[in-house]
Amino acid sequence: MPYNIFILGLDALGVAELATLPDAHDYKFYGLMTIKELQSGTIDLKALLDKAQERLDTFDGSIDGIVGYWDFPVSMMIPILCKRYGLPSKDLLATVKCEHKYWSRLEQQRLIDEYPKFGLLDMHDPAATLPEHMSYPAWAKPIKSFSSEGAYRVTSDGELQAVLAKRRESPERVGPAFDHILARLDLPEDIAGIPGNAYMVEEAAVGHQCTIEGYCHNNEVHLTGIVDSLPYENAPSFLRYRYPSQLPLEVQQRIRSVTRTVIVGLGLNHTTFNVEYFWDPETDDLNLLEVNTRHSQSHAPLFRYVDGLTNHAQMIDLALGREPRQPVDQGYFATASKWMHRRFSDGIVHRVPTPDEIADLEQRYPGTIIKLEVEEGQRLSDNFGQDSYSYMLSTVYTTGQSDEETIDLYNTCIKSLKFDIEDV
Repeated sequence: MPYNIFILGLDALGVAELATLPDAHDYKFYGLMTIKELQSGTIDLKALLDKAQERLDTFDGSIDGIVGYWDFPVSMMIPILCKRYGLPSKDLLATVKCEHKYWSRLEQQRLIDEYPKFGLLDMHDPAATLPEHMSYPAWAKPIKSFSSEGAYRVTSDGELQAVLAKRRESPERVGPAFDHILARLDLPEDIAGIPGNAYMVEEAAVGHQCTIEGYCHNNEVHLTGIVDSLPYENAPSFLRYRYPSQLPLEVQQRIRSVTRTVIVGLGLNHTTFNVEYFWDPETDDLNLLEVNTRHSQSHAPLFRYVDGLTNHAQMIDLALGREPRQPVDQGYFATASKWMHRRFSDGIVHRVPTPDEIADLEQRYPGTIIKLEVEEGQRLSDNFGQDSYSYMLSTVYTTGQSDEETIDLYNTCIKSLKFDIEDV
């Protein structure tokens, strides 16, 4: 009998990637709520957990695994639901310790040296400024968010105060839901008094950004690979993710070493994870940006194209209590990229590429995947989960035997994808 695996936020790309597993016939995958249900509007975590449990309780069959590859609230719903149904999963306390941005920094301070200066803010203080030990430029960000939502780069007290004023007037999407999680835990005194909607600041790290993926099984850390995160030339928004990384091998080894120390020190076990870093080639400084307690769905095709197996495979193996699989260099391509096709001003969408236009490009260029992020009639700023500086139009995966091939293919695709957007 096939295993019944429930996936919080199962999407079309996830379905396609899971179908590539060499033993896909051994599983039946069920979507447990859509990502729109999970992340749109104000997040009501209790209601989401109740709805998920209701759907699981009405399932006529065995529940063999509950998994997910999205950020909050999915990353924290997984251990709660798995505990209810007696399934293997990561520990909720360790998950929060990693993903609570301020608490994670305190733990990193105990374990490693590779982190930026940081501090808490009183977001209700109209005269807020950086803590004395910090200097601009800095990032102001919520202690819990996703997709860089609510994070702003600031270069002065005036900019910082303007950001906080904007946040005070914005609807609160995540804070109360995070409070619901924190209330379940026995927190240390210096964390217990911090509300879920608190804000913090970190000195801005510079250099090359990258993400290392891996998993921890039986308290042993296994590292899958490093993906470069490349920004637009004159904006902090991501342009693309590239695998494998082109960072110097010595730097990659440092990243691997720091990651092992952090994952073990934070007590994260029985889960996939990814950890983001900045490396400055001018100073050789390495800074850990954040720890995520799930693998990246964005990277799934990249690992499959280059290594021959999607990173979803490790998630499924861990959910079933098995030793995860990890092939290397068994794919058809030497390199692959995921591109974020963006617009940097608001607008109303009047036309998007048709399914036939997209299918033609995907069939013409092997290894190409195109996913629209907007719909006709939509105002770009109405999309949730955006970063603070741009609006996603589409995501495009390209492959090649060299980085130049993936770049040329992306440019070809973008020229063919016709959008009509009215400036607002």
